[in-house]
Amino acid sequence: MSNLLPLQAPGHSNVDYEMRVDMDRLRTYRLDRAKKSLESSECGAFLLFDFYNIRYTTQTWIGGALGDKMTRYALLTRDGDPMLWDFGSAVRHHQLYSPWLKPENNRPGMLGMRGAVAPSAGLMESAIREIKALLVEAGVADSPIGVDIVEPPFLFEMQRQGLTVVDAQQLMLDAREIKSVDEIMLLNQAAAMVDGVYQDIVDVLKPGIRENEIVALANKRLYELGSDQVEAVNAISGDRCNPHPHNFTDRIIRPGDQAFFDIIHSFNGYRTCYYRTFAVGSATTSQRDAYKKAREWMDAAIATVTAGVGTDDIARVWPKATDFGFANELAAFGLQFGHGLGLGLHERPIISRLNSLDNPIEIKAGMVFALETYCPATDGFSAARIEEEIVVAENGVHVLTRFPAQELFVANEY
Repeated sequence: MSNLLPLQAPGHSNVDYEMRVDMDRLRTYRLDRAKKSLESSECGAFLLFDFYNIRYTTQTWIGGALGDKMTRYALLTRDGDPMLWDFGSAVRHHQLYSPWLKPENNRPGMLGMRGAVAPSAGLMESAIREIKALLVEAGVADSPIGVDIVEPPFLFEMQRQGLTVVDAQQLMLDAREIKSVDEIMLLNQAAAMVDGVYQDIVDVLKPGIRENEIVALANKRLYELGSDQVEAVNAISGDRCNPHPHNFTDRIIRPGDQAFFDIIHSFNGYRTCYYRTFAVGSATTSQRDAYKKAREWMDAAIATVTAGVGTDDIARVWPKATDFGFANELAAFGLQFGHGLGLGLHERPIISRLNSLDNPIEIKAGMVFALETYCPATDGFSAARIEEEIVVAENGVHVLTRFPAQELFVANEY
């Protein structure tokens, strides 16, 4: 660890006196990775609906209300430039401000907004005729076309028009698993923003504040700090800690509560998943013991991570589901857990006793992932939750998540 150079979290803007994120280099890296994945496959083209895959290949983004409507899509052929079908006036905006996409490769698209316009209106049929014509022009219409996610009527229409559809999601996740220096810098900057938000949370984490108020504070501060999307903030306290509900309520936080939070947001698209656990005012022996175990499991996992090991090696250092009160690994999934971070919240590798023991994958330098541990307390309702985000280097690991977590942090101690 001591031989690793520090990672930059340089700020939000570019300056003339430091080398920071190089967006052109980032765009080139991502498209090259996607192209190589396509070339390694049987596919003649990828047709992408997953928002993160669209961003990875076209370097464009629309968030908010359109994020789950399945109306944006991109086509990537072996020898061609990316083509994007987007929502209404966004097309003209891309033509003005996204010069890496040829103007003619920005096209309006509308497929029905997840069925709000029925397939019988013909929007899907005409879109697929257009796509098929482009595949014929590129000379790949007889090869399989890889699709990542799709609405059933669109899939059926592709098949009706004679296209052979195969899975592209695995191939795109292959492309996205190794992060460039620019991606790592953006992930580090996103984590640095959450470091600061946790300080704000600690300052107000006192009896009388409600879980939803903490969520509001975190959202406000993240957007002030430059977040482009706050995907979720979990706030769990007191008797809600065990079992973990993965949400927040309007519960009033009380003296002596254990409370944990998960902050999930993105900076320039790159995400955090960042838990911290606190005691409010004071901590019991039961709460401290649970935290100590969760920390031991975390430290054992981090110590195991190195380029070349398998995800099964990491999963084995965590307790079995039956050791902490669950019937099986499926019922406990997500509690002792690792997941890749990037443009998506859950990328490669996914690490758990559920899938990794029998189907391990190799840890590689350049992977970035979060490790999560959870330990219920013997009082029956408290619990500790810790998460660290790490970058795998050739000779060690970097931990991106810096807010103190080696011991149970007592906020506003009495």
